[in-house]
This record gives sequence, C-alpha cells and structure tokens, in this order.
Amino acid sequence: MRVHICAVGRLRAGPEKDLIDDYLTRFDRTGRGLGLGPASVVEVEDRKGGGMSAEADLLRRALPKGAIICALDERGKVETSPQFAQRLADWRDAGRGDLAFVIGGADGIDPALRGQVDHALSFGKMVWPHMLVRVMLAEQLYRAAAILAGTPYHRV
Repeated sequence: MRVHICAVGRLRAGPEKDLIDDYLTRFDRTGRGLGLGPASVVEVEDRKGGGMSAEADLLRRALPKGAIICALDERGKVETSPQFAQRLADWRDAGRGDLAFVIGGADGIDPALRGQVDHALSFGKMVWPHMLVRVMLAEQLYRAAAILAGTPYHRV
C-alpha cells in the first residue's frame, strides 16, 4: 500500500525536512516486506490566497484516485501507536493500493474536505504546527512498520 502525505505548504531544507526524510526512508525500508510503502510527500500551495477552500481543492487534486483518506485533525481520533499500526495493517489487508494523509495549512482543513475523509486522526488535544505534524506523522509511520515487523524500536 503506497502512502502519500498530502500537505499544504512548502517545507524548506532544515531540521524538520531532515527528520521527515530520515523517518520516511526508515518506513520504506521496514515496510517494504510488509506491503507498506513507498511513502511520498506531495506539497500544495495556495499562491492566490483563496483560504481553506482553495487549499482543499488543491489537496483533492493531489489525492490518488481510490485512496483511503486520513485527515490529521485536532477533532480526530486519538490512537496509541499499536492501534495506529493495526489500522494501517487493516487498511493494507483490505486491498486498497493507496493511503493518503491530509495535512491542512495554518487554518486547518476545510470542513467540506474534512467531511469526505475515511478517518480523522489526532495527535492529541493540543494544536501542533502543521510542519511538525509532518514530522510526527513520518515518525509514527515508521513506528507502525516497526511494530508490525516486530522490531525493538517500539518498546512498551
């Protein structure tokens, strides 16, 4: 199952990008034998300043056809890392070829797009900068693959 991180905004070179690249490389390596990956990042940017609805249109265009859509949203479900790993395994086992994670811009995800997702996931009740959410998602993807592979990266 290919994994796509569809996000608003461009991430410049720096520590966040380095972390994302590192964790996604680890995810690809660990997930390959599990039927997970590769992972890619698709960035969209609303240069005309159309707000959340314009960002939502750009995100919709970035989504692979037929993909499971999971929004990163503060109103979403809070899951443990093992629960998240199991969710990925269940989606993979359902035979879907693509999984797309949607990360909105500074104002979040347009309500109309939020209403179209298959699942909404939250990293807690706090609001996180959308660039850090990318890092956290990349790490959790790697952690999920490590859990499913039975490696010692995730310790209880």
